[in-house]
Amino acid sequence: MTEPTVSPTPSGADPTLGALVHDLTTQVPELIRSEIRLAQAEVTEKGKRAGIGIGMFSGAGLLGFFGLATVIAAAVLALSLAMDGWLAALIVAVVLFAAAGVLALMGKKQVQEAAPPVPERAVEGIKEDIATVKGQR
Repeated sequence: MTEPTVSPTPSGADPTLGALVHDLTTQVPELIRSEIRLAQAEVTEKGKRAGIGIGMFSGAGLLGFFGLATVIAAAVLALSLAMDGWLAALIVAVVLFAAAGVLALMGKKQVQEAAPPVPERAVEGIKEDIATVKGQR
């Protein structure tokens, strides 16, 4: 960031009000531009880090999915020791579909409780602030 400069004054006297206002009008936009450049650089750096982190989470999720699929296959193989393989696979599939149905119903309930997607408390807070500013409270 550049150092602020003050307009030269004759013989070391204090700068005039006009000179100070001129300096202010030239320095403030440069300060704002510098802060914006800094913010952009910071957001870019954080975005890169977030992207790498999201990629790592995705990889972990994929490996977790493969692990779960292996556990399910092991359950089918374990049941196939006591019954035919097709019946063991069918039983495991029915259990998985039942669990998926329960999760779907629970998710539907959560989505219905979240609707409408309007931040109601924030809207009420803003309405109260407006009323206060207008002097109604």
